[in-house]
Amino acid sequence: MARIAIVGVGAIGGALAALLQTTGKHELTFCTRRPLPELTVQTPEGELRIQTRNWTSTAQAEPVDWVIVATKTYDAEGSAAWFPGLCVNGAPVAIVQNGVEHRERFASWVRPQRLLPVIIDCPVERKSHDQVQLRGSVLLKVEDAPFGRSFLDLFAGSAAQCVPTEDFLSAAWWKLCVNVVGALNALTLQPVKVLWQEPMTSVARSLVAECAAVGRAEGANLSDAIVDEVINLYRCHPADSVNSLLADRLAGRRMEYDARNGAVVRKGQKHGIPAPLNQMAVALLENAASNPL
Repeated sequence: MARIAIVGVGAIGGALAALLQTTGKHELTFCTRRPLPELTVQTPEGELRIQTRNWTSTAQAEPVDWVIVATKTYDAEGSAAWFPGLCVNGAPVAIVQNGVEHRERFASWVRPQRLLPVIIDCPVERKSHDQVQLRGSVLLKVEDAPFGRSFLDLFAGSAAQCVPTEDFLSAAWWKLCVNVVGALNALTLQPVKVLWQEPMTSVARSLVAECAAVGRAEGANLSDAIVDEVINLYRCHPADSVNSLLADRLAGRRMEYDARNGAVVRKGQKHGIPAPLNQMAVALLENAASNPL
């Protein structure tokens, strides 16, 4: 049994909690800003009610064996406030967030050797403060190293597909190529079906192509087929699927476009590679954030 603290219990945190509970092996604790006495996760197999402790103040934090950060990328400082209490005995920290800057984001608070970036592919939506809907299977990818394998072992017996990879950099950039397209959903206020038709498909393809070019400059191994792979992936999603950028905009919450499209622009500038469509997406979403619906 492992003592596991989940910092940030939105859609992703809720899905991870459900998977961990189904193993029947762990003691879970939610670290949240406001009380969450009960969490209901609707899965393809049925409804789960998550049984856990809930801490709402960092002063309550006690040592655990693992910390999982599932907050939004812009809340790194708030997440890190939990670490002194949770990690007093050296607990590793798994960062389950978007983008390719996991280590850079938490470098001020976690020693690199104690930090584990995690890629998650998880069709999940937060329906309300205490309700999450998991629409399909969950894929977790980590570095093929001792901490990575130990993290995946936590999910043994669950329905999660766990993949250790020797080329985590490429896996992270592949996922970013998928995520940059979500800006179009947030801008159009429409679910995934909007990407199936021209001219939106062409714009999506260009966003992916820019991301892939920058990723290759960073050292990622991305094939020329990645544009088609990403577009085909979106065409396989349910027509009414809502990604987190769109969900956050509709709910009036802060959006994570900086960790997605913004990362492409930043890394591209470092290598002298222009990413005009991703730059435009950032500018438009910044404007949208300043003028909520």
